[in-house]
Amino acid sequence: MTPLIFVTGGVVSSLGKGIAAASLASILEARGLKVTMMKLDPYINVDPGTMSPFQHGEVYVTDDGAETDLDLGHYERFVHTRLSRKNSVTTGRIYENVIRKERRGDYLGATVQVIPHITDEIRRCIDEATEGFDVALVEIGGTVGDIESLPFLEAIRQVRTERGPEKALFMHLTLVPFIAAAGELKTKPTQHSVKELRSIGIQPDVLLCRSEQAIPDSERRKISLFTNVSERAVISVPDVEVLYRVPMGLHAQGLDEIVVNQLKLTDKAGPADLSEWESVLDAALHPLDEVTIAVVGKYVDHQDAYKSVGEALKHGGLRQRTRVNLKWLEAQELEESGLAGLEGVDGILVPGGFGDRGFEGKVLTSQYAREHSVPYFGICYGMQAAVVDFARHVAGLEGANSTENDRQSPNPVIGLITEWRTASGDVEKRDEKSDLGGTMRLGLQEQRLKPGTLAHELYGKDVVAERHRHRYEFNNRYRTQLEDAGLVIAGKSMDDTLVEVVELPRDKHPWFLACQAHPEFLSTPRGGHPLFIGFIRAAREKKAGGKLLKEARA
Repeated sequence: MTPLIFVTGGVVSSLGKGIAAASLASILEARGLKVTMMKLDPYINVDPGTMSPFQHGEVYVTDDGAETDLDLGHYERFVHTRLSRKNSVTTGRIYENVIRKERRGDYLGATVQVIPHITDEIRRCIDEATEGFDVALVEIGGTVGDIESLPFLEAIRQVRTERGPEKALFMHLTLVPFIAAAGELKTKPTQHSVKELRSIGIQPDVLLCRSEQAIPDSERRKISLFTNVSERAVISVPDVEVLYRVPMGLHAQGLDEIVVNQLKLTDKAGPADLSEWESVLDAALHPLDEVTIAVVGKYVDHQDAYKSVGEALKHGGLRQRTRVNLKWLEAQELEESGLAGLEGVDGILVPGGFGDRGFEGKVLTSQYAREHSVPYFGICYGMQAAVVDFARHVAGLEGANSTENDRQSPNPVIGLITEWRTASGDVEKRDEKSDLGGTMRLGLQEQRLKPGTLAHELYGKDVVAERHRHRYEFNNRYRTQLEDAGLVIAGKSMDDTLVEVVELPRDKHPWFLACQAHPEFLSTPRGGHPLFIGFIRAAREKKAGGKLLKEARA
């Protein structure tokens, strides 16, 4: 059985359980252990695929096409393990599995109950996702005390009872607030949170105490005394200016040593080699250049909706010792108030999205970048906006649009595959309706790049694989017309049927590239991503007037 580290949270949400868990996982991986991670979410949705980004934030996509919680993005950015749908489980999925078994008669007519049937299914999912690893971290979403989390907490209590402390460790993240008026850190919320956990049979082995500042030894002793947690296992996790400092801070306090000793992993774990993280931190803290990138989206008031995009842009800068300043712009406001917000930026990125709100602002943004020679990077919907812009303003296709937004468009350059490709070659009715869930092109798919293009130069290979999450595609019926007008189709699916990457010739624009996939999902702070690295380099060149003033490679 794989040793498990269960990560819970208390007091308030949004303390950073995912970052803390991923940081510990990165240290354990740096000690030579084979690590995986898992998220248990208490909401009843089967997955977050149809949830509003305003409520949930980004939907992260794995290689196998699972639509998962954004914390899986943190996990994959901190550890090298590639995760799958097994690593993200919701209450909805648990109940769906149990009900399906009940309908098949698997329970032999027994009354199906939360205990043992729901908790058994939770435990089965944990075992399935963690089998074959040296150690696994399992994060339980929500906050201790929420009624929705109780089945998950009961399941992990059972695991600890059966397997013992050498196979299951409890790590609890809490808030130690600083009350400015009193000039004091307050430990009482942490004490109450641990009391709540203990009331359901879970005694934490480790406490991660989030605060605005480092927690003094005197307060750590007080927390230890009232929570029955060893003082050395009360870990201070203060706010940091750079996210990637967290692994070093946890390692300096011996968190990984506590874990390795309790879970009897000393024979497998060597000394921690954090040199890669030290290089990342050094590049982040000591940049030699900086650029400003405008991100034009639909949900910019809730930037968690673009978490991976923001991180990938920063990763592209890290590889060149360049600080990336993000200027978030609401696409709909650009439609209504003009494009003045785009003036003076060094690059423009239009990320993915759905629906017609703000789409015309994205099209105008593409036109501005194209006509003003500003580096442009379009992702998913950002590619579709670029194609619509080019079709309208360069190819002269009046009323060009996506059928997602205008089903009566005379020139539907973007549409559902069923709208432009059928067995007979006839166009089907464009008023066809389909469900929002489960109808998208999802997951890792290969594409072939055209030699001599910017995309081929950046990747340095003929075939690449990227993760997808979209329903609408470039309409093949307009391929020849748009290519004749000067649009470069730089990447296509392996069967040559779907357009994956478009760009402008470099004699027409210094850097204009848009892709249907989501390359941000494969970017990491230690490696970056070729497209984001190239985009930030182009932004640096624009800022320097076409020629880099200094080379600044990490």
